Amino acid sequence: MSKSAKSATPPMFLGIEIGGTKLQLGVGPGDGTLAAVDRFEVRPKLGATGILEQIESSARVLIARHNVVGIGIGFGGPIDSQSGIVKKSHHVDGWERFGLVDWCRRVLLLPTTLQNDCDAAGLAEARFGAGRGRRAVLFVTVGTGIGGGLILDNQIYRGNGHGAAEIGHLRPGLHADRADQTVESLASGWGIAAAAQARLSDPISHAFIPLTSGLSRSSPDEVRQRMIETEEAEEEYAADLWDRCGGKLDQLTTYMVAQAAAEGNEVAREVLSHACQALGWGIAQAVTLFSPEVVVIGGGVSLMDETLFLHPLRIEVERYVFPPLIGTYEIAPAQLSEQVVVHGAVAAAKDAFPRQ
Repeated sequence: MSKSAKSATPPMFLGIEIGGTKLQLGVGPGDGTLAAVDRFEVRPKLGATGILEQIESSARVLIARHNVVGIGIGFGGPIDSQSGIVKKSHHVDGWERFGLVDWCRRVLLLPTTLQNDCDAAGLAEARFGAGRGRRAVLFVTVGTGIGGGLILDNQIYRGNGHGAAEIGHLRPGLHADRADQTVESLASGWGIAAAAQARLSDPISHAFIPLTSGLSRSSPDEVRQRMIETEEAEEEYAADLWDRCGGKLDQLTTYMVAQAAAEGNEVAREVLSHACQALGWGIAQAVTLFSPEVVVIGGGVSLMDETLFLHPLRIEVERYVFPPLIGTYEIAPAQLSEQVVVHGAVAAAKDAFPRQ
């Protein structure tokens, strides 16, 4: 290859996604394309040390093969982007106050930048995905947890560097005075599963339709009959959910709830409706504060049927948002699928080390 051909080759960057269940490493020039991707399952029992060993093994090969000049990391947990320190992981032990950027510089011998995984994903969607061409993009991921990222003029808004736009940790209402009373606890994947489990273990009937619905002049006998019918129907829907998890309530998942709702289970539909209400309230607060042009929704929960999630979510956001902002924003599904964090990490590395 000639010297001119070599010089025409764009510099390559390594993007690393460190999550609670998966680890991904990808190489690309920072334009929304990837030349190579390695994916691994995270083994929580091995802690942070096990993940670092996986990163070192894979990264060394990718760096040598693709002539990588810089590294970007999207970490699934709270970080300090300025110091390059991971504060903690909610899923894997051993990350407390860990200097991840220094570790990469020392072990992989390359300049490294660190961001929260949701910020990285938001950056990717703003530049290459559903937010492309928009000045203000709010990214929300709804999966095991709920994260948020605000992208302004194609740059991550970091606030003071300790986290910003974390709508999953908003407290819904004045009485939510505990740290665990959050939008995430109501609308994340585990929150939806927990709500369904609580519904099935609660002996008190929760009517999912008004008892007088469709009755112009309800007599006591008519109301009583409707109550009997409602209780029977709810028992049938509850039995369906019990069957789906094999009678083991702790194994009832959000996927099972969504599947039941899609097949007409009204109890499951109520659970999802309440989750959409909580999340819609949270997004509405962010829209009111930041007035984004588009809210991009990603994560595993968002992949369920649009009639069960995105459509009711749009309705709930409109219910709670500052009225003059209605119609000024779009709520759109994410486009970059499961490699979105890697794309964002690569783009962040390109921004941080443009002259390497």
